[in-house]
Amino acid sequence: MSRISEKFMALREKKEKALIVYLTAGDPSLTITKELILALENAGADILEIGVPFSDPTADGPVIQAAAQRALKSGATLTAILEMIKEVRRVSQIPIVLFGYYNPIFVYGGEKFAHHAARAGVDGVLVVDLPPEEAPELREFTDAAGIDFIFLIAPTTGAKRTRQIAAGATGFLYYISITGITGTAAPKIADIETAVSKLRKITKLPVAVGFGITTPEQAGQIGKTADGVIVGSAVVRLIDENRNSPDLIKIVADFTGALKKELQ
Repeated sequence: MSRISEKFMALREKKEKALIVYLTAGDPSLTITKELILALENAGADILEIGVPFSDPTADGPVIQAAAQRALKSGATLTAILEMIKEVRRVSQIPIVLFGYYNPIFVYGGEKFAHHAARAGVDGVLVVDLPPEEAPELREFTDAAGIDFIFLIAPTTGAKRTRQIAAGATGFLYYISITGITGTAAPKIADIETAVSKLRKITKLPVAVGFGITTPEQAGQIGKTADGVIVGSAVVRLIDENRNSPDLIKIVADFTGALKKELQ
């Protein structure tokens, strides 16, 4: 059983919901990303999504796009990110999902990526521009390496395709709470409740909801329905706003703690 599956199982036994926090690796630096990972784990984050910066992040809103550009300038390559995760693994077993686009992985080499990612301690991958039809070229290697392959499901995804995606996913399903790009609109709770209820009828995988969740109150509302809540743009924005503050780590950790409190 993967670290991701073990985490959801442990939380279910405690009647808690998973807090999944997204960080753009290398924003403002890989050293600070590592410090943030450890601080957010201590503050209550259950799973971390580590964004691999890419020059054309089409699914992301302006906040994460800007973070990706800053991270690329700071030298956050895929190789350096895997090395950073390897360092984290010396002191932490928090589940880590690499979130990003296929191009950096393709350039790196799919087989080499899967091998190096597993060796570094990566638990799952979410490749936003690799649909199920094209995923086998990478999954051949990630499945063999024991890395969960997480897929996105949108409000506009049809019933047949949703069943297809759910059947092929491992780890958890990532339900996009809004149409459009990250961090640009507020989710509608009633719509999420309906969507998650439908997903539960076709899969036993945990369902985590992301996109547009910016406050602890929203997280708490969505946590009443979903198995996990994913917060990205709000955290990335907080990092940017406080990048020069000596209290950066504490500020982000305090926000994480407030989010988790609503999910317990």
